[in-house]
Amino acid sequence: MAQSLELLLIQFLMPDNDARRQAEEQIKRLAKDPQVVPALVQHLRTAKTPNVRQLAAVLLRKKITGHWAKLSPQLKQLVKQSLIESITMEHSPPVRRASANVVSIIAKYAVTAGEWPDLLPFLFQCSQSAQEDLREVALILFSSLTETIGNAFQPYFVDLQALLLKCLQDEASNRVRVAALKAVGSFLEFTSDGDDLVKFRQFIPSILNVARQCLASGEEDVAVIAFEIFDELIESPAPLLGDSVKSIVQFALEVSSSQNLESNTRHQAIQIVSWLAKYKSNSLKKYKLVIPILQVMCPLLAESNNSNEDDDLAPDRAAAEVIDTIAVNLPKHVLPAILEFSSLSSQDTNPKFREASVTALGIVSEGCVDLMRDKLEPVLHIVLGALRDPEQMVRGAASFALGQFAEYLQPEIVSHYESVLPCILNALEDASDEVKEKSYYALAAFCENMGEEILPFLDPLMGKLLAALQSSPRNLQETCMSAIGSVASAAEQAFIPYAERVLELMKLFMVLTNDEDLQSRARATELVGIVAMCVGRGRMEPIIHPFMEAAVLGFGLEFSELREYTHGFFSNVAEIMDDDDGSAVDIDESDDENINGFGGVSSDDEAHDEPRVRNISIRTGVLDEKAAATQALGLFALHTKNSFAPYLEESVKILVKHSEYFHEDVRLQAVISLKHILTAAHAIFCNSNDGQAKALEILDRVMNIYIKTMTEDDDKEVVAQACMSVADIIKDYGYMAVEPYMQRLVDGTLTLLREEAACQQPENDSDIDDDGDTAHDEVLMDAVSDLLPAFAKAMGPHFAPIFAKLFEPLMKFAKSSRPPQDRTMVVASLAEVAQNMGAPIGGYVDGDSFLQRLMHLVLKELASSDATNRRNAAFCVGELCKNGGELSVKYYGDVLRGLYPLFGDSEPDNAVRDNAAGAVARMIMTYPQSIPLNQVLPVLLKALPLKEDHEESMAVYSCISTLLFSSNPQILAVVPDLVNVFAQVVVSPVESPEVKAEIGRAFSHLVSQYGQQMQPLLSNLSPAHANALAAFAPRS
Repeated sequence: MAQSLELLLIQFLMPDNDARRQAEEQIKRLAKDPQVVPALVQHLRTAKTPNVRQLAAVLLRKKITGHWAKLSPQLKQLVKQSLIESITMEHSPPVRRASANVVSIIAKYAVTAGEWPDLLPFLFQCSQSAQEDLREVALILFSSLTETIGNAFQPYFVDLQALLLKCLQDEASNRVRVAALKAVGSFLEFTSDGDDLVKFRQFIPSILNVARQCLASGEEDVAVIAFEIFDELIESPAPLLGDSVKSIVQFALEVSSSQNLESNTRHQAIQIVSWLAKYKSNSLKKYKLVIPILQVMCPLLAESNNSNEDDDLAPDRAAAEVIDTIAVNLPKHVLPAILEFSSLSSQDTNPKFREASVTALGIVSEGCVDLMRDKLEPVLHIVLGALRDPEQMVRGAASFALGQFAEYLQPEIVSHYESVLPCILNALEDASDEVKEKSYYALAAFCENMGEEILPFLDPLMGKLLAALQSSPRNLQETCMSAIGSVASAAEQAFIPYAERVLELMKLFMVLTNDEDLQSRARATELVGIVAMCVGRGRMEPIIHPFMEAAVLGFGLEFSELREYTHGFFSNVAEIMDDDDGSAVDIDESDDENINGFGGVSSDDEAHDEPRVRNISIRTGVLDEKAAATQALGLFALHTKNSFAPYLEESVKILVKHSEYFHEDVRLQAVISLKHILTAAHAIFCNSNDGQAKALEILDRVMNIYIKTMTEDDDKEVVAQACMSVADIIKDYGYMAVEPYMQRLVDGTLTLLREEAACQQPENDSDIDDDGDTAHDEVLMDAVSDLLPAFAKAMGPHFAPIFAKLFEPLMKFAKSSRPPQDRTMVVASLAEVAQNMGAPIGGYVDGDSFLQRLMHLVLKELASSDATNRRNAAFCVGELCKNGGELSVKYYGDVLRGLYPLFGDSEPDNAVRDNAAGAVARMIMTYPQSIPLNQVLPVLLKALPLKEDHEESMAVYSCISTLLFSSNPQILAVVPDLVNVFAQVVVSPVESPEVKAEIGRAFSHLVSQYGQQMQPLLSNLSPAHANALAAFAPRS
């Protein structure tokens, strides 16, 4: 075989294709025989030309796996010995490397079986050889062997790390340094032990040196390995970087801004900065690297794209990702630099920089949302100016930025509608389709949160949108429909005059079946559902069936986004019809399997299920459809109630399964829908004999899911929704419904307050914030803190011992180091607990230290710079004084001094003033003898009538009424002022009948006591006010 094989190897290397093909076929036949191994080994050792020896090694690598176990021990030894000789004595580098590849394959079997004990010592010996070639090949083998026998290196790990570091610093050979760099990458990928990983920190300076040398010599593909190594180090939970972050960032920024390098190389460098921003943001803050990063990334936004370049590698796109990530993680450190860049660049003569100026503002609007709200004037000045720029690219970027602002800077952005909407209206007529498309996006996002403010613009808006809908290309029609949907949502019933025309146009879109048109059909389906919500059942019911039929047919087109929007459409229809007989949404009689089987939501649909993986977020069209279908299922249950009975059990199974789905969007909708299912079950079973048992069974399943979600789900929004749903269940069904779960609910609440739940664990334990401001989510903690008032309202004074356990963890959020929204959350929660729990708020803890701590907190918050904090503090202090018993009296003086500024002209917020009035009223009602009424009443009356927070009305006007009925001399002195206040209250459209009745009783008492003396006071009122008050007099 050896002789014939040599000829075939030579023939295989010939340029003649036919000869090569014949040789390949015969080699394949011979390779089935185990004897091909010694024959190839012989040619590896003895063939005269390097090409033949290399080919022998390549074929040996391919065939050795199938034959190794069949070889005798002697033959195995021959193979190993021949390979070692080839590596040490072969003059041709390609042959040596080919032999090394064979070694890595054989080692997988021989080393693990104990048949090659001298391999690793041999490699260590080679790596320290004076011969450059041997050092290089040893490192190459170390790299490849990690994939096959990585565990065998464990006893040698310390020695191996020292060797790799030495080779990285090899002054004699660039090839050895490059091989060492690749080996470091291989070992880092294999290593999982934290202690072993930390030792790689000392490699970073050498890795950077090698990478710089590779870039200088044009070996960019090798330099990229350095970024792959840094990627591993950054994502590791071990603290691997230390102060090396500075040198890594410096190198990455150098590469990012080097336009002479390949796109992929620059992209890898920018990506490293992005990973650092995501996983090590506090290190960037600690070493003051945010500004240097932004100084490089912002100009990259203005870098021109190469038309032949893959968009995913474009520097401007990658830089935008970095800026966005830093803004989300370190907003305070980002916005000033972005504003400076945008202000300067907006005046630049280069349109790319003017485009970058507004693009940057749009990018950071999500992360810097709280800070940008206070800077809207200068920001809008830049963006609205860019919307008038002569260059299309700048106008398009400005429209994008406005859309971002409309999405994230609510509600403040809407207050600028008078300047923003006319600019968007002009942009809708731009000569560029790209600008138009982005303007529709901006309009859609802006109008979505408007109300009656849109009415003056409604006619010109709809004129432009309807015209565009009939004359634009498909992509513009889609964004146009989205904009019309937002306008309709904002205008509500004022949209009725335009509804018929819009619905007629939507019929044309809802019958499209070509693949390229299905996106438009999806948008049309969504829009019909929105218009239906605006015009109501009366107008939609006679015309709904063609739209329903078109929507059902759309399910059969297998387009996930169309199915997603169709679920939303059905949800809207179910809501406006909201009938108990289910006639409007008769899913029972449909023969469409997707409707009967809840298309896209079935519990048997495993095709797209994935195991739950923490911190992985994947978005697909199928996933969006599943989330929409899960939402629709709950809304069907909520709005059809009794008619949903045939689907109840299957729906519960589906939602239980989806509550553990791998993606948080689906879990969120499942958690919301389970509460709707509970509402439907209550309606379905309330009148049946065994209904209570069935309803309790569903309640049990739902509560168990919510309690598990609270502590085990890793998404904060899902957990927040579970907490809100529990609070709603307590409110709807009372304490008895949740009593069996109370201990677990309290334990779950305690876990969340201690920030020990799964969703509150940091993604990277090594990256703890240096200033101790532990990361948390405002929405989550608001939802958690709302549980306490829900418990208190259901249990009343019996909540006291439970609150004793929750108090200290809650108060942690009131520390001065916490952001203002944390403290207002605590104060709001305490206020409602005090209100609902009653007297125990002041007495269940020994002494008055508890009340003292509360008073100290709320008195401090009365002077907060945040209006919401002042408002909540005023309400809270009133409830503490009302329910704190005698212990609270000694604080009355401090409380009145704290409240007094809230009544003055310097207080800009009416709701704050209303709550201050409520607090004073509660204090008067509780301990009137402790209040200097002669000083307090004039201040209180000056704040009346209440302007905004009418939930305080009953407390305030009941206090006034009580003082009048008791003929308090201080109140009688201000009766003329009171009559004027009473008149304004009784004609107010926002005050409740109960409040007006209380005013009526007080006024009737005055009339009965003082008769004719009241007449001059009434004559000073306007006729409307006087008549309204007089109408109450007979009701005494």
